[in-house]
Amino acid sequence: MAMTVRLPEDLDRRLEEIARDEHVSKHALILQAAEALVERRARSAQVQAAVDFVRTHDANLLDRLADA
Repeated sequence: MAMTVRLPEDLDRRLEEIARDEHVSKHALILQAAEALVERRARSAQVQAAVDFVRTHDANLLDRLADA
């Protein structure tokens, strides 16, 4: 799917520098950043789900540990 992104001049220049240093196109760099964001959010959701599971299934144990 095609999409046009308008970047502020300063950000565009900084991305261009990073892309040059990484030997990739600015397009590839932006794709990498978008993928990293999606993965980070998915990982955060997994961690939160694990914490919620422990809180609900091990509430008594956590209470005893807090009192120890």
